[in-house]
Amino acid sequence: MQTLDWWLLLHPVLAVVLIYPLLGIVVRLGLQARQRRIHQANLPATTGRDHNQLGQWLAAAVVVLVLIALAVVISSKQPADSSRQLPLLLAWLGTATSLIALWRVQSAGLRLSFGLITWSGVLALGAQPEVFRLSDNPLEGAFWQSHYWGGVLVCGLMLFNLAAWPEIQRHLSWRRLHLSANVLAAVLFLSQGISGSRDLLEIPLSWQQPFLQQCNWAERVCPSPPQN
Repeated sequence: MQTLDWWLLLHPVLAVVLIYPLLGIVVRLGLQARQRRIHQANLPATTGRDHNQLGQWLAAAVVVLVLIALAVVISSKQPADSSRQLPLLLAWLGTATSLIALWRVQSAGLRLSFGLITWSGVLALGAQPEVFRLSDNPLEGAFWQSHYWGGVLVCGLMLFNLAAWPEIQRHLSWRRLHLSANVLAAVLFLSQGISGSRDLLEIPLSWQQPFLQQCNWAERVCPSPPQN
């Protein structure tokens, strides 16, 4: 494996080592916090606070992971138009800065604004031709099988959690919305694990790419190697 191949592995490695274990902890704490609130279960009073804090870390980590994946994919393919490189770098830095601002601001209006700016930045970076997507049409089955679009949807749900957390804590209706959104997020996390594993099988090592580019993927035929 070459250096580029290790960089491409950074995204799935961080997902396996960091995101999914943290996801399990947050889900468990969320269930305990709900049991304590509804059924008056004999659970520590810190359960809700721990769920809150770790949930925010999980949400931010998911967005950072998506930004890392986009940065590696776009930079590894070196956009042919050099005039795009600086705007793409600024867009990436602006999105990361907006995420930091979302973490720090207090007012609802600013949280909403920075949440939307962050997600818009992710969508803008993901729309670049260097980023592979099975389909951009939601009416096609391939769209819903795309690892990219699943990741973007999860990212949006995590940004909602970050932006609306004070309201989620104070209002029952927001807690119900939070619960519904995170049931959907759990399904998407499961599908991401499946589609991500599938994509790892399809991504060749960098030194294999020149040969595989000659293959006819529709017919599943590759040229015969030269005879010595």
